[in-house]
Amino acid sequence: MKTVTGLFDDYSDASAAVTALEARGIPSDDISIVSNNAHDRDGHDENNTAEGAGTGAGIGAVVGGAGGLLTGLGLMAIPGVGPVVAAGWLAATAVGAVAGAVAGGAAGGIVGALTSSGVSEDHAHVYAEGVRRGGSLVTAKVEDNLQVEAEAILQRSNWVDPVERRQAYSEQGWTKFDDTLEPYGKAEIEEERNRYPRRTV
Repeated sequence: MKTVTGLFDDYSDASAAVTALEARGIPSDDISIVSNNAHDRDGHDENNTAEGAGTGAGIGAVVGGAGGLLTGLGLMAIPGVGPVVAAGWLAATAVGAVAGAVAGGAAGGIVGALTSSGVSEDHAHVYAEGVRRGGSLVTAKVEDNLQVEAEAILQRSNWVDPVERRQAYSEQGWTKFDDTLEPYGKAEIEEERNRYPRRTV
């Protein structure tokens, strides 16, 4: 199995990517989405979620089901990212990685979950920072022979090139994701989104 990952500035693009992966026959159980919820997409109060951010809050909904992965979105908090809506194996792994990091000093949270699934550490930091700044992350475990096709699906869905985004972040003085920093608020996220106008595909 291979892991393919795409960062998206816009939730609708991430949602379209999940739908396209499912339509290709990739099981919902093998797909995950983690999306910044500073704009209260699911109607939950972000202040309640933030209370669990220190240790990682549990996922508040059953993942998967007849309607696909997106019907199972739940609310959780990730240290340094803040409130997110999430579903799938990556979200569950991120919560477990937080607990493991507290116990064993390992890389925890979303970076730890990504690197343990085979994502390079450089890209994992960009992806985590992207979610912190208002983005959405789609990750799928696919059979080796589907890797290229799955990556093409993510790219067609308007994904963010992680190398280009790392360069853009670095120009602002950023070096790596830091889960001890305060999560971005709504105004900061809006400012961030304006830096990267949505491309039409």
